[in-house]
Amino acid sequence: MTPRFILFASAALIAAPQFALAQRATEQYTYRCTGSDGKKYYGSTIPNACIGRPLELINKQGLVVKRIDPEGDEKARIAKEAEAEKKREQDAASKDAQRRNRALLATYTSEKDIEDSRARDLRNHEKGVQEVQRRIEDLKKRQAQFQKELDLFATSGKGQPPTRLKEEITNAQIDLKAQETLLDAKRKEEVGINARYDEDKRRYKEATGRK
Repeated sequence: MTPRFILFASAALIAAPQFALAQRATEQYTYRCTGSDGKKYYGSTIPNACIGRPLELINKQGLVVKRIDPEGDEKARIAKEAEAEKKREQDAASKDAQRRNRALLATYTSEKDIEDSRARDLRNHEKGVQEVQRRIEDLKKRQAQFQKELDLFATSGKGQPPTRLKEEITNAQIDLKAQETLLDAKRKEEVGINARYDEDKRRYKEATGRK
């Protein structure tokens, strides 16, 4: 084997891949699709009737070398993004639950601690309820006093009651309505307090592995 032959063979080996790439680059492909009218459309570039529709890429031998489905690809992309968003939400929820459980275990050392805290909050809540009830009783007493004054004017023939008395009656009615609304809200708060501690107790059992 002569040095000239070896040199020629080496050059051929080097040139072969480059020639194959050049041949592939010049190879012609045809786009094919089925239009919305049911007809087949062909073109060396994507026909207008094929835009946004599933495509087939055909080589010179008439073989399908690639299929393109813009709508399917878009649906797959949207589904993938939705799945990723769902996973992010689940991960965030899991991290938040872990954080809350750590805070719960740092707050309570036993179920008794939870019940003691519940009882303390309920006592404070009851004090608030009683305070509102006292204000309501005071307002009702004031209204009774105002009514006596009105009756006095009516029976004494002194004419119309003074503007001051009318304003005080109106203000007492407004204040009484506000306090009664507050009392209703306070009574509902008790349900929320118990529900919160019930949930803390459930999570505490879950975090500590207790049934």
